Amino acid sequence: MRGSGSISGAAVAVGALMVIVAAILAAVFPKLIDVVLNREIALREGGRTFNWWREPPVKPRLSVYIYNVTNADEFLNDGEKPALDELGPYVYEQQWEKVEVKFNENDTVSYKVKKRFTFVPEWSVGSEEDLVVVPNVPMLSATSQSKHAARFLRLAMASIMDILRIKPFVEVSIGQLLWGYEDPLLKLAKDVVPKEQKLPYDQFGLLYGKNATMPDWFTIFTGQGDVGKYGMLDKWNGKSSLGHWTTPECDGVAGSDGSIFPPRITKQTVLKVFDKDLCRALPLVFKEEVNTVGDVPGYRFVPASEAFATPSRFESQRCFCPAGPPCAPEGTFNASLCQYDSPVLLSFPHFYLADQTLREAVSGISPPIEEKHQFYIDVQPMMGTALRAKARIQINLAVSQVRDIKQVASFPDIVFPIMWFEDGIEELPAEMRNLMKMAVDVPPVARAAVSGALAAIGAVILIGALFCLARAAKRQEKLHLSNPLPASATAGKTGQLNPAFQNSSGTTK
Repeated sequence: MRGSGSISGAAVAVGALMVIVAAILAAVFPKLIDVVLNREIALREGGRTFNWWREPPVKPRLSVYIYNVTNADEFLNDGEKPALDELGPYVYEQQWEKVEVKFNENDTVSYKVKKRFTFVPEWSVGSEEDLVVVPNVPMLSATSQSKHAARFLRLAMASIMDILRIKPFVEVSIGQLLWGYEDPLLKLAKDVVPKEQKLPYDQFGLLYGKNATMPDWFTIFTGQGDVGKYGMLDKWNGKSSLGHWTTPECDGVAGSDGSIFPPRITKQTVLKVFDKDLCRALPLVFKEEVNTVGDVPGYRFVPASEAFATPSRFESQRCFCPAGPPCAPEGTFNASLCQYDSPVLLSFPHFYLADQTLREAVSGISPPIEEKHQFYIDVQPMMGTALRAKARIQINLAVSQVRDIKQVASFPDIVFPIMWFEDGIEELPAEMRNLMKMAVDVPPVARAAVSGALAAIGAVILIGALFCLARAAKRQEKLHLSNPLPASATAGKTGQLNPAFQNSSGTTK
């Protein structure tokens, strides 16, 4: 009986231990998952995440829409409202690659981005040979910049434009408008402008110099030392600030490239996406929960309401208006400081969230629709990976009237839309989706299964052992009550009988 009691006691201890371990495991399991997740997503050479980051297994699409001016002569000569005809999309498939990758000692990695654009006719409404009439951006930029120059300089500019036969509107092909064409004004500037003031190109194109070129250095945190900084920009071209805006918060290089963010994103998180052409980090805030392809859950983030707001509505935006007032109109952003002083105003397509008078100043642009014109990124909150994205931006030219230059003397002050684009991905490859689905679904199930199994087994062992101990104790009690006294005990008691019951011979009466 002593042996079975020892076994039962050991079983009780084992059962209780398993229940305790199950409780502890349920409490610390999320931390264990975090440790594993942090190690897996951090950028380290040879890792799966690093390989996906360096050569993304996705091919983003760039869809371009051009505003073709159909009444250029009537606008210039008769003062008619500009009539625009939106053409597109002209679609390009992209191949991204990080090149010249170099790991640094401070938990960062430096690299350049090479993007290759391939026109896809079957996804487009026309060819790159389609002709369009658009504002002459180099000319109108030059005339707008000369508005505050000496009068004789403006007159000289007018004479040069006469000689070169430069007009406020040009007819070019889609391919030329996007990827570059020779402009007589830029060609002249190359020869006469001082070297320190020269532009870095002698052609004009809205996407000129972006195909398969990689001039810019990016340095981001790998997340190995601090996963909270994973994917965040440390420096751009060796600088931690842009040198354009009036406060460190606005001028600092911050945010990510929009493809990866630190893990464990919440609905209160403000994501920041840095774009050198935007000349700032764009803040994004949570909008709604979404389900993407493959049933992978995500959070949708959209630009904050103050992103392109005027300082009169959001004082925090005054830093983006260093020369104002007047500042850029509501819903637009003045990017001229990083566009070689060209009066470029950025907005969302169709002036979404902008002052409606901007859209009403021209004809042919329909009212904006959130589903078609909103900028958004869908992010997997646990891993911080972009699941789906539509970066939508419209490029406009803020044209000023300059009376001393006859070519634009009748040109009113106007924000002239030129084009808008949609850049992004619709879904991730199946391998990445499956991995993210597993990362979302497996940990809670594994936690419940392992903890539940340990607790159940421990409880069964504990209850069984207690039951066995109880039965053993009861059996021992029964045996104690039913067994007679030992013979030695009886003999001892017999020898102690009263002498009155014995006769003189010593026999019992």
